[in-house]
Amino acid sequence: MKDNKLGLWSGMGMVIANMIGAGVFVSTGSMVYSLSPQQILLAWVVGTLIALAGAKAYSGVVQLVPRSGGEYRFLSTLIHPALGYLAGWASLLIGFSAPIAICATAAGAFALTLHAGVNTTLVATLMILALTVAHAIGLRFSVAAQNVLVAIKILLVVGFIVVGLIGGNNTWPEWTPLVHQEGVIQDGGFPIRAFMLSLFYIAFTFSGWNAAIYAASEFKNPQRDVPRAMILGCIVVGILYLCINWVFVANLPPVEQFRVASAYYGESVSITLGHRIMENILGETGAACMSILAIFAFISSASAMTFLGPRVYAAMAQDGFLPAVLKGKDGKPPVGAVLLQGAIALFLVYAYSLKDVLSNVGAILTLFSALAVFSLFWICFRRKEYPRPAPLVLIAAGCYLAVSVVMLYFGFSGSLALNLWVGVCILAALTGYFIAKRRILLRIGNARTGQ
Repeated sequence: MKDNKLGLWSGMGMVIANMIGAGVFVSTGSMVYSLSPQQILLAWVVGTLIALAGAKAYSGVVQLVPRSGGEYRFLSTLIHPALGYLAGWASLLIGFSAPIAICATAAGAFALTLHAGVNTTLVATLMILALTVAHAIGLRFSVAAQNVLVAIKILLVVGFIVVGLIGGNNTWPEWTPLVHQEGVIQDGGFPIRAFMLSLFYIAFTFSGWNAAIYAASEFKNPQRDVPRAMILGCIVVGILYLCINWVFVANLPPVEQFRVASAYYGESVSITLGHRIMENILGETGAACMSILAIFAFISSASAMTFLGPRVYAAMAQDGFLPAVLKGKDGKPPVGAVLLQGAIALFLVYAYSLKDVLSNVGAILTLFSALAVFSLFWICFRRKEYPRPAPLVLIAAGCYLAVSVVMLYFGFSGSLALNLWVGVCILAALTGYFIAKRRILLRIGNARTGQ
């Protein structure tokens, strides 16, 4: 049992594997329409600082609740079980299953660059099935395989940056946003709305910064290693992301960046910015190498989420809010929860386009992580039985909350579809919560009366 426990390095690998996925290779292509090179790089700096503030704030929450389950466990324990239940369903439907579907679809897109006859949907299906089976086998296998995949992913990213810096252009880009080139908007003033909305794409690419919390119970020393894994992982990935995006803005004109990203989201072509840059610098051989390594990167990201997500559903099952078959046993993966998550990811691959899935993920993840951070202030005024968080933790939490509120304002005020989608999900989840709560109370009552 002891050998199966996670440590700092495995925790960092978990964070890095969750963070670096499909998003970083396509997000910048969507920003070039409205943002300049300076504004794009600034957005990634802000995204890094937001993730670090969130990680620092979560370190305070982990000190209070050093158990697996993520936002579900935090919100259920510190604020109210109904709010935790909402977060748990968000993790099941969006937080993990949707990114797994996105990574699988991205892997299929890169596979198509290697062979024109590849069925991208079939590649995505086989990838999800393989990872689901692998993580249902056992924790020891999962941790070992994950560490290998993380090493391959880091090799990909570092190799891409080195090639881009050595073989590409390193002069400051002078291009202007497409919205100015097309005469839609004249250059002048800071595009605050476009900038804030771009942070949702960046929030998605950084969404794994809190990955270690979902398996906190499986760490040797969760109160020490989980916070360190989150913060160190954020720093490493933040630096890599800035380097990647410098290569993007310096080496591709905005027309080509936006065309690539638009075609990618529409799934009518199978290239991303990274693939195009490697093709320009190294030719077809370089592009093929990029595709192969990128597939490994997406497998690594999806693998990490396949490992972590079921820990949330298992925690909900242990509390009686999901069927007992999803619980799992001590020292073993929750097989039922792994299979359920795989089934949902497969459904998303076949039922929705990549753009439809991606457009809602960033906002939902930001919403529930902000609520988890808010719990630090909640206990200061409403839960006096808990120790007061450290001042630095509260400062980080305040910064994270402030930025999240501004982001959510721009996100929800500009999207009626997002408001309706979130409203329906909340209504359905709360209905499920009260039904489950009633069943739990009836079970307790029957046990007391001996029925």
